[in-house]
Amino acid sequence: MPALESNTRIAVIGAGAMGSGIAQVAAQAGHPVFLHDQREGAAEAGRAGIARQLQRRVDKGKMSQQALDDIVGRIHPVAALEEVAEAGLVIEAIVEDLDIKRALLSRLEALCTDDTILATNTSSLSVTALGAGMKHPERLVGMHFFNPAPLMALVEVVRGLATDPTVAETVHATASRWGKKPVYATSTPGFIVNRVARPFYAESLRLLQEQAADAATLDALMREAGQFRMGAFELTDLIGHDVNYAVTCSVFNAYYQDPRFLPSLIQQELVAAGRLGRKSGQGFYRYGEDDERPQPQTEAMRESRASTVIVEGDLGPAGALTERLRAAGLTVIERAGKGQIRFGQAVLALTDGRMATERAATEGCHNLVLFDLAFDYASATRLAIAAADQASPEAIDDACALLQRAGFAVSRVADRPGLVVMRTVAMLANEAADAHLHGVATAADIDLAMQAGLNYPDGPLRWSDRLGSHRVFTVLSHLQRSYGEDRYRPSLLLRKNVFANKGFHHE
Repeated sequence: MPALESNTRIAVIGAGAMGSGIAQVAAQAGHPVFLHDQREGAAEAGRAGIARQLQRRVDKGKMSQQALDDIVGRIHPVAALEEVAEAGLVIEAIVEDLDIKRALLSRLEALCTDDTILATNTSSLSVTALGAGMKHPERLVGMHFFNPAPLMALVEVVRGLATDPTVAETVHATASRWGKKPVYATSTPGFIVNRVARPFYAESLRLLQEQAADAATLDALMREAGQFRMGAFELTDLIGHDVNYAVTCSVFNAYYQDPRFLPSLIQQELVAAGRLGRKSGQGFYRYGEDDERPQPQTEAMRESRASTVIVEGDLGPAGALTERLRAAGLTVIERAGKGQIRFGQAVLALTDGRMATERAATEGCHNLVLFDLAFDYASATRLAIAAADQASPEAIDDACALLQRAGFAVSRVADRPGLVVMRTVAMLANEAADAHLHGVATAADIDLAMQAGLNYPDGPLRWSDRLGSHRVFTVLSHLQRSYGEDRYRPSLLLRKNVFANKGFHHE
């Protein structure tokens, strides 16, 4: 279906940060926009706030004054809800309360023309449930923008059980015309992003609870090895722990307490203490003027007498380490083997989801040191290692020295299954696989949503394809056996892909 024409009236109900942002996006696309809020003066304040935001761009030479005037001139604050009746698309962005939203949608349905599309910007409520009280729920669709709406590219176009497919297609095309990256999702708890992203927070929180490392170190590893924009702790401090914890609890309860979405006791304590992150001045970090961010734990520089590296077999996703070691001036000998590196007394291998101590005992390799996943081993600046309890101090020194020679800052974490980046990526891929299996969205839309909505370095399913379904499946299976919990159960679709020897983008 074609997008709405630029002369189509767009109405936005709710002039808070999100509603004003959506109004700005529509006005920038050339639409006349009617902004309504039941609070007296709120719509006018919303338009004034948009003008202030755009003025900063003018002051920096990124926008002309005429462009600003044109955009703001297309935004019309309206006092009465009846004034939006002729709009072609009405987007509600009011409080996240099912009953209040239902009441508004019923009023809009009675006021607006039969052709008006009604959209909800809900981030957590069921579009199906919101439409259940309407006479024509087929005209209702989710249009979930991300904050701040003018800057964030993603829009989740959410289809309720009754949503007319042509309505969803029109909204999808319109969001694309507005310069956004829309994705289709069915109305299930969390839609795409708020569901698939849960492991990103959950695994770091669990590792912190298990004292694998401190928050600063775990965050640094996710940034400097995983190439995520932020680590879980700095991101939840930014979001606000009250908000992030509430979303986790909502998804957990919506999925009937599935252990995959289990909330964190640590985050519960932060909320109880009022340590909500940046907005309260303290979360995992302190945000006072004189407070300095704690530094990640980094191993002191080590020396080793060894100068020859033996690479045995295929290192898989860590294959780029071979050239990086050569570039560091080390002599590298390649020979057949099971995918490991020997240097001095150390035997290094990429984590497969088992603890180093367990793997060392099983494989009879006492000086085993496991290293973590990196998004790109050629450019990563930090890498986590975990040593088996059986490993000698000399072997650990050799492992650190080798990676430091290659230019890595080395963070030694406690011996926990899957280390840090590997277990997080495996769990993200697993949740994405289940979302795809359950028809929430296509593999392409899931990957696009996670990149456009959360700035992930790659989509979790495409990342899984790069690692190989078998590797991800193995990591998850080892995590499940280590913990004895259903939380780490591999997705049925991932399991099928392993036996079919294919990825998510080759179906």
